[in-house]
This record gives sequence, structure tokens and C-alpha cells, in this order.
Amino acid sequence: MALSYKTTEWNHKKVILGEGPMNPETPVKILIGFHGAESTPENMLVHGNRLQLENTFMLFPEGLADAGESRWSWWTDGPKQKESVNIFLNFSSNMISMAQDYLNSRFEDIEIQVCLWGFSQGGAAALVYTLIGTHPVHKTASVCGFLPEIPDRKITQEASVPILGIFGTNDNVVPSFLAEHALEEMRNKGHNPEIRETLQGHELNSENLTELQEFFSS
Repeated sequence: MALSYKTTEWNHKKVILGEGPMNPETPVKILIGFHGAESTPENMLVHGNRLQLENTFMLFPEGLADAGESRWSWWTDGPKQKESVNIFLNFSSNMISMAQDYLNSRFEDIEIQVCLWGFSQGGAAALVYTLIGTHPVHKTASVCGFLPEIPDRKITQEASVPILGIFGTNDNVVPSFLAEHALEEMRNKGHNPEIRETLQGHELNSENLTELQEFFSS
């Protein structure tokens, strides 16, 4: 199913929006794809465009931390990481609210499901928002993700969120034990991760995309 895409600015940051035919009689998904560190939303769009999902409004936002050469990360590493992650959480909450307002302005009385996915630091972004973000999350997926330093925030997600976590034993950027630890931590906080360990390296491949499509379609 072909989507039409447009690039605009939300929250003073670039965001690519993808939209196809919508049926307001069934739940509409907002699917946010977080790119990896030192990357761009266009890189995430290349993968996300291969997800054949119905009734889905896709967002590919640009990271907040300037990594130079027109590349972006979601937060900075180092002693101020907690503060930087907190800024990311506020930004993402505002972005989700804007996406909900956009859909509610077009359709009356629709059910909206917020879904998150990401690669590498983007996977970490999806996980940390699921853990302590302000909007309820329907489903989350992380490929080669981990958890950053967690800001001192109250855990707000009251329901268990289904999580698909994919990581590789040959990943030389995010070691498999870090990815697995992050998913086990999500389980310890009451969520429902499905952990899939593969032989892949630090990549988002076609097999991952097939699994992501099945996960978000089910």
C-alpha cells in the first residue's frame, strides 16, 4: 500500500509524515519511527516505507541533539544525559499530541493507538518513552536498542505494553547483553517484551522489517 509523504516542521524540528487511506471506523495507528544516533529521519523513512501497514499515520521526526553535518541524535551522552533524555521525552509528548490533534481535526470520534519503533538509539528512544512518557503506548518495537540513563520521573504507563525487541549477537555497537538487559528491565517494570536474539550485526534488515510488519499488524 503506497503512502504519500510530506516534510514539515513540528515543535521547531523537521518531521516526515506518511499517510495512506484511513478508515475511521477502525482504530487508527500513529506510528513514530525514531532514527539512530547521528542519523536523519530520511534514513528511517527508507526502512519505514517498506512496512505495509493499513490505517496508519507514520511520523519520522528529526532528533534534537546536533551531531554535525546535518545529522542528529535524540540526546547527548555524558554527565547531562538524564537532562537531555528528559528534553526528548517532553518533545515526544508534544509531538504525539500534535499528531492526535491532526487526526482528530480530520475524523470525529476515532480511536487512536500510539505505536513506537526505532533502531539503535531510536530503539532506546522508543523504550524509554514507553517506560516514562506521558502518553499511553499501544505497542513498541526496538531493533538493536538499549536503555539510556533514566530521568527521575514517575512511571506513567498503567497497562502492560507489548514490546518486540530484536538484537544481534554480532552487534559490535550495542552489545547483545545491553539490548537484552533493556528488554528484561521493561519486563521488570510490568511490560510484555518478546525477545528475539538473532545472528545479525548492528543493522535493520529485511527480516526485521517483516517481523515489525507482523507485530504492528496483529
